[in-house]
Amino acid sequence: MKLSGCSAVVTGGASGLGEATARALAAEGVKVAIFDMNADKGEKVAAEIGGVFCNVNVTSEESVDAGFAKARAAIGQERILINCAGTGNAVKTASRNKADNTIKHFPLDAFNLIIQINLVGTFRCIAKSAAGMLTLDPMEDGERGAIVNTASVAAEDGQIGQAAYSASKGGVVGMTLPIARDLSGDGIRVNTILPGIFNTPLLQAAPQNVKDALGASVPFPKRLGAPQEYASLALEMCRNSYFNGEDVRLDGSIRMAPR
Repeated sequence: MKLSGCSAVVTGGASGLGEATARALAAEGVKVAIFDMNADKGEKVAAEIGGVFCNVNVTSEESVDAGFAKARAAIGQERILINCAGTGNAVKTASRNKADNTIKHFPLDAFNLIIQINLVGTFRCIAKSAAGMLTLDPMEDGERGAIVNTASVAAEDGQIGQAAYSASKGGVVGMTLPIARDLSGDGIRVNTILPGIFNTPLLQAAPQNVKDALGASVPFPKRLGAPQEYASLALEMCRNSYFNGEDVRLDGSIRMAPR
């Protein structure tokens, strides 16, 4: 796919992996719409890359519909969707408080929230974007669009407390090939990246010794991943028309220990 002149939507595009990808797309001549709930940061990034910001909560049907309507009115129907919106938590399935011997379990509403954001929110944006892509004429090679999702290495080796997070990201991995098959007849490709430990805003707030230890745990290179490295792979998944239905780890060959 030739990127220059295309339009793109990047969910979670106000920071971290999404911001890096939005900036990389814009540098290639792509018109970018940022979907995010952080209006201050989202507006700033959009202004810097000549794009448009849409205040979107991916768990809300109405919010997502309004976001796509605003984006398409400003930059046209997107041929590219990058799904980076997501969150996580760390709660054991069941645990005992040794101090008072009380027992508690993972609150189901907290479990469901992670599923709604990471899995259902991703699918919601895929389905609505793909429906829009179907209105486009195919490009010279028959391609109408490209979709890139964000899972996590936790989809394959989740740690203690990551039951909800791993389930949500495992769901993203599990639906990648079926969706790619669903859309293959109309020239829309679907791929997923499974990032390892990346230097995103969440980790930037951690003490330096913690970041150093995490970086040292990576076989090679012994450092945290850079958001620009995620963006590089996301753009290649869009450019390379034979890249379809794949789930790719981007992790320096790390395999996560239980904790």
